[in-house]
Amino acid sequence: MYPNLYYLFKDLFGVEWHSLAFLNTFGLMVAIAFVVAAWVLSMELKRKEKAGLLSPREESITVGKPASIAELLTNGIAGFLFGFKIGGLFFSKPVELSPQDYIFSAEGNWITGLLLASVLIYLKWSEKNKIKLDVPEERIIRIWPHDRVGDIIVIGLIFGILGAKLFDNLEHWDEFWANPIERLFSQSGLTFYGGLILATIAICWFAYKKNIILKHLMDAAAPALMIAYAIGRIGCQISGDGDWGIYNSAYVSDNTGKTTLAKPGDFENMLIKDSTYFLKGMVIEGNQQVYVTDRIYPSLEQVPHHAIKAPAFLPDFLFAYSYPQNVNKDGILMPSITDEHNRVLPSPVFPTPLYETIICSLLFVIMWVYRKSIKTPYLMFGLYLFLNGAERFAVELMRVNISYRLSGGFQLTQAELIASILMPIGFILMSLSRIIQKKSEI
Repeated sequence: MYPNLYYLFKDLFGVEWHSLAFLNTFGLMVAIAFVVAAWVLSMELKRKEKAGLLSPREESITVGKPASIAELLTNGIAGFLFGFKIGGLFFSKPVELSPQDYIFSAEGNWITGLLLASVLIYLKWSEKNKIKLDVPEERIIRIWPHDRVGDIIVIGLIFGILGAKLFDNLEHWDEFWANPIERLFSQSGLTFYGGLILATIAICWFAYKKNIILKHLMDAAAPALMIAYAIGRIGCQISGDGDWGIYNSAYVSDNTGKTTLAKPGDFENMLIKDSTYFLKGMVIEGNQQVYVTDRIYPSLEQVPHHAIKAPAFLPDFLFAYSYPQNVNKDGILMPSITDEHNRVLPSPVFPTPLYETIICSLLFVIMWVYRKSIKTPYLMFGLYLFLNGAERFAVELMRVNISYRLSGGFQLTQAELIASILMPIGFILMSLSRIIQKKSEI
C-alpha cells in the first residue's frame, strides 16, 4: 500500500524523501478526481451551449480599480496559513509527529508563512496595478455556464467534504460523541453519499442564483460524477483506507501480506490465532494492548466471510488482498517494518474499492458514448442515480458497515439505505422525463 507519496516514491524510484509523507495518496486521487470531473463537466456544458440549450448571463463588473485592502488581506492570510503549515512540514515538523497531526496542531514555520504571505500580497497588488485606470469603468461581460465550472467545483469540494463528514459522524455517532474534535478533524471518515447530497443542494442553489438551467446542468454533471467516483475509489484502494470487503476464506495470507489458497481449516485456525484482534480489536505488543481495528465481533463464528476462488484467467488479488501497510494502520504487525504503517490484515478480504473503480469506469464509458443520443432532459441524471445506486448497493453487500435496524427485522447500512432510495428516484426521473418528452412532441 501507499499511504502517502513517500511510500510511492520509495517503491517506484528507490528514494526516501520523508518530506512527501504529508501528501496522502487518497487526497491526491480525490484532487485528480475533481480535476477530471471539472474537465468532463466543462466539455458537456460547452456541447449543450453549442446546441442552444444553455445561454450566457450578462453581468456588470468594475475594471481598473486598484487592489483593495480586503483583497490584500485575504491573499496575505491565505498565503501565511499555507506557508506556515507547508513550510513547517518541510522544515519544522518533529519526527515523532505525523503529518496529519501536525497540520491540525498550532505549530508551523513563521518564516515561510510570512514569506508566502508577502509574495501573494505583492502578486495581487501587481495584478491589479497592471490594469489600473485613472477612472475605473463599468463594463458588461457575458459569462457562459462553462465559465463557472471552477466555482461549481469549489462549491462541490467544500460542501462535499462537509456532507461526507456530517454523514460519517451520524453513522458513527457514539465515536463522535466520545471525541468530537478528533472525529471532526481526522483525515479519515468520509461518507460518499453525504458529500453527494450536500454538494448537490449547494450547487443547485448556485445554479439557481446564476440562472443556469438546472436540468441541463444535472445531465451534464452525471458522467462527471461517475468518473470522479471511479477515480476516488482508486485512492481508497492504493492507500488502504478501510473501504474493503469481508474476508475471503478461500485464501490465507502471512504477516507480510503474501496471499495463497487456503487448505481446509486454515481460515478457522487463523481466527483462533488472531482471536484478540477480532473479538477485542486489540493485539498485544510487549505488555501493552494496542487498538488496531474498529471491526469487533461478538464471537469468531460471526466474523463475516465467503469462500470464492479466482478463475484461472484472473489474478488472485482481484478476489483476495490483505492491504499491507494500509493507511488505517489496521491489522497485525508486519516483521521488519519499523515505521508507523506496519500492519497487514490477518486474512485477505475482497478489494471492493477496486471493484467500484472498474464498474464505475465502465458505466462512465457507456454514459459518455451515448450522451449525445440522449436528448431528453433529466434522463441522463436519472440514469446516473439508478446506476450508481445499484452499483453501490451490490458492492455494499460485500462490505462490513454499521447497520440500521428497520421494521420487520431488516438491517441496512447507511449506504444501502441511501442507494435503495436513489435507485427508485432515478427510475422515476427517467420515466417522468420520457413521459414529459412524449407529451411535448404531441
